[in-house]
Amino acid sequence: MEQSLHDLMMGFEIAFEHHNLLWSFFGVLVGNLIGVLPGMGALSAISMLLPLTYVMKPVPAILMLAGIFYGSMYGGAIGAILLNLPSHPPHAVTCLDGYPMTRKGKGGTALGITMIASFFAASIGIIVMIFASPALVAVSFKFGPAELFSIMLLGLLAGSTMSRGSALKGVAMTLFGLLCGVVGTDVNSGTFRFSFGIPELSDGLELVAIALGVFGVADFLLNVNRLTTISTDTKLRIRDMWPNWAELRESFWPMVRGTGVGTLFGAMPGTGPTITTFLAYALERKVSKTPEKFGTGMIAGVAAPEASAHSKTQVDFIPTMSLGIPGDAVMALLLGALLIQGIQPGPQLLGEHPDIFWGLIASFWIGNVLLIVLNVPLIGVWVKLLRVPYRYLFPSALFFIVVGTYSTQNNLFQVWEVLAFGVLGAVFMVLDFPVAPILLGFVLGPMVEENFRRALLLSRGDMSVFVTRPISAAFIAACALLLLVLGFSAWRAHRRRKAGGGAVLAEVGGLPDVELQGDD
Repeated sequence: MEQSLHDLMMGFEIAFEHHNLLWSFFGVLVGNLIGVLPGMGALSAISMLLPLTYVMKPVPAILMLAGIFYGSMYGGAIGAILLNLPSHPPHAVTCLDGYPMTRKGKGGTALGITMIASFFAASIGIIVMIFASPALVAVSFKFGPAELFSIMLLGLLAGSTMSRGSALKGVAMTLFGLLCGVVGTDVNSGTFRFSFGIPELSDGLELVAIALGVFGVADFLLNVNRLTTISTDTKLRIRDMWPNWAELRESFWPMVRGTGVGTLFGAMPGTGPTITTFLAYALERKVSKTPEKFGTGMIAGVAAPEASAHSKTQVDFIPTMSLGIPGDAVMALLLGALLIQGIQPGPQLLGEHPDIFWGLIASFWIGNVLLIVLNVPLIGVWVKLLRVPYRYLFPSALFFIVVGTYSTQNNLFQVWEVLAFGVLGAVFMVLDFPVAPILLGFVLGPMVEENFRRALLLSRGDMSVFVTRPISAAFIAACALLLLVLGFSAWRAHRRRKAGGGAVLAEVGGLPDVELQGDD
């Protein structure tokens, strides 16, 4: 511990150097602004600024890109809460309760809770990085293909039932996302699958296109005839944006649980922040006394996924920097930036380049403080977006969606993907199908398939590998337990409906009590 504190002090000295501090501030500012814009996100911003790192020194280059990453995470929550437009896939879950809070006139409160949850979770994640990095790295080494498949299977099952309404519809949407995820080139055989002869689908469907289509464009299509502005009673004064004590108490334990989920999954290589937000939201619905209210503007539905996303963002740097295993595409870009600088990520990074590792950890705290300094005075500016007439707001958002999608790879085909998934998303919403599980299935589908096939190759086709390895067996058992709980809940709901129908018949037709007792 003494050595860790000494190294942390060295990291703060490096991060507070004027040129490093300026680049960190630049990254946080750009990330925050990019995250707010619908259609933009950390992936596109880092992609555009990656060539800049060729002429920069390693430390300021990594601090700038990291600042863009966690700065855009908070900015993405702003777009998800105010406009129902997640510019980054993890914020798709935030839309479920954040946007209904905005419709109720509590958009400022939701942003305040997000700011508190992000700083709290990021601080816990940084502390974990400082004191638990060796232990977490040791645990992550034990995760092979069988363990990764099992934990992702658990994520799929939990995410399928996270939305309001029928669990069966949630499973159907997850399966639809899985089907979308297998479109493209088979990583083992190299053959095209489900591309229908379209060359542009050889690399698969785009995650950004699906996220913006089923959330942004779909909402625009469903509300295109709205002539009034979004009603809100939110004040523009900063003190009116601050949550009251009751709201803080209501969101405290969801923050803690969400932070725990994000920290746990942050240590596991190969899992991005999307799965943590889905699981944190699903956990809150399970422990809540009023799960039926989720999706109508519950504070817990905002605090938990945002806390999990931000803690995951911080802890995710452990496998990325220490093992060279990225959790998602953004982390892959950060690895690319290290390679550009001639630095090889891996177990030797901490010993060979301590200035980068500890300077990065110190910059996390500085960057999160900068986020508060930036967003406390600007939070009223974001709420002012609600006063923009709908006929101007959503066409402008659609413009940014098109520009943001096209700018990622300069490919017009991806714009058509956004439109197609927007139409599909609108149809699903009209039919009361939840669209959030589509993203979970799409993100995890390829990784589930890859790790499943890899585990079977290593075990020579022996399926027992998933239950003979202790960690994998624990997650498989959790999957079975979840299925039992869901089945029992469905059975109880069926009995209640049956009993309720029998009671009505008894009252109307004079059925005797003995017949009602023999229904089962």
